[in-house]
Amino acid sequence: MKEIRDLKSKQDGTVGRTLAVLDLVAEFGRPVRFSELLPKADLPKATLFRFVQSLTNQGMLAFDEDRQTYAPGLRLVRLAHAAWAQSSLAPIAATHLDRLSAETGETIHLAQLDQGMVLYVDKRNAARPIEMFAQSGKIGPAYCTGVGKAMLAHLPEDKLADAIARQSFHRFTPHTLISEQALRDELANIRARGFAWDDEEHELGIRCIAAPILSLAGRVLGALSITTADASDRARLESYAPLVRRTAAHIAEAANAWRFPEQK
Repeated sequence: MKEIRDLKSKQDGTVGRTLAVLDLVAEFGRPVRFSELLPKADLPKATLFRFVQSLTNQGMLAFDEDRQTYAPGLRLVRLAHAAWAQSSLAPIAATHLDRLSAETGETIHLAQLDQGMVLYVDKRNAARPIEMFAQSGKIGPAYCTGVGKAMLAHLPEDKLADAIARQSFHRFTPHTLISEQALRDELANIRARGFAWDDEEHELGIRCIAAPILSLAGRVLGALSITTADASDRARLESYAPLVRRTAAHIAEAANAWRFPEQK
């Protein structure tokens, strides 16, 4: 994914490379020193310093003088709130997630596709919460998650090819799909049956069933999943298929009416 991001940033000139530096700082998950950024940035020292200073001057990065570290700035928080309100499905889907969580007692995830990757935008914990990777705000792979495959399955071919090119096909578990052909075969099955499985493909012991959230014209808006840590209980999870598909349809209807009207 880093190689594709670097290619895109070069194509987009100074703005793209500056944003790639911002991404790099965020990827550390903690305040980071300039000396830590330098070997990972693939930029001359003077160029990297100029980008870091510009981001700091604009409030996109915050500099701690005592620790000599950089971290994402508060301006990003304001932008994140605006994106949450204007671009995220979360505010639209909230009541539907609450209802689905209450009805099933299971963990519920809402996700959208971002540069070929899964961005988890909301979550409802099960009656008995489970420890797992997926959390609101986290980025995850698309090829081995239920929500990811549900969205990939309904992309037009040009966008699907681009998204597949961004997948690492790393083997997380013995069940992970690790080739483009295996993924494409599974996506065809998903389109036929109307929902997707994560059958312990990303994390052992974690299984989920997911449905795409599609606009009236079939455009992918996001995906919704029901997750359980009881990997042996596939039949019970599969019984939720009509419910998760119906809830996804309700969210799509609300999104079409409110924030994602079809262009005429």
